[in-house]
Amino acid sequence: MVEEISSLEAFERERPRLRALAYRMLGSGADADDAVQDAWLRLDSAGAANIENLPGWLTTAVSRICLNLLRSRRVRREESLESFTADWLGAVDEDRLPQQEADLADSVGLALLIVLDRLSPAERIAFVLHDMFDVAFDDIASMMDRSPAAARQLASRARAKVRAGGSPVPDRAQHRDAVSAYLTATRTGDFNALLALLDPQVELRADAAVTGTGRPLTLQGALTVARTALSAAPRARFTTVALVDRSPALLMAPLGQVCLAIRFTFAGDAIIAIDITADPARLRALDITLD
Repeated sequence: MVEEISSLEAFERERPRLRALAYRMLGSGADADDAVQDAWLRLDSAGAANIENLPGWLTTAVSRICLNLLRSRRVRREESLESFTADWLGAVDEDRLPQQEADLADSVGLALLIVLDRLSPAERIAFVLHDMFDVAFDDIASMMDRSPAAARQLASRARAKVRAGGSPVPDRAQHRDAVSAYLTATRTGDFNALLALLDPQVELRADAAVTGTGRPLTLQGALTVARTALSAAPRARFTTVALVDRSPALLMAPLGQVCLAIRFTFAGDAIIAIDITADPARLRALDITLD
């Protein structure tokens, strides 16, 4: 009984760090909680008294659990993303996304979660462990059953993908500011600010996955498009500016999983077209980098 209490107390001291680690690996608070709980069950079975380096042992356990979950998630990706997109787009206006998930995404950075979601499972684990939690490559290699050189290469590849995009050219920087202003106006309900960004004849095109009717939608005119943007204000919190196919765009991504892309066409400073995509296959094909 003494060993059981000692194991629990030792584990609870590590829980906040383990949960932060698991969340950055998985991008979901619920999945992170499951991974940490699984690690506790393994520790309870092994007994803390039998483990020389408990923090390291728990880091290894959580990392391996997360790696398996990420691999399993990738196998199910096509089916789960389609279901996730439809469910979330239908539910978000009713505020069903847990507040805790939103707070976690805010703390890490939604744009970073989106890019992390595009990494391979091994790249994500190596990057999170080394770049976010300063775990040595020798230790990462042991956790992942790879050589230190292979672990270093995984983290390097991930780092390159996260930092891809380079410095924006002047026009792109100007357009990025306009896209950011569009998002801010949507979040704050600033109708006049939206009108100032839009060409009077702006056209908004949404694919069938957005409408949920099986048919695409086209809207025309600044007044109509601005009203439509404001109707999506509850979703704007889970939206971020990123580069999509190297152009500034908006990505809606609860839990870091992209379910909607909003791309803009400009004529000078004015937005003349907005294309909204929720089709899972098209979303997976997007080239997304941090801006």
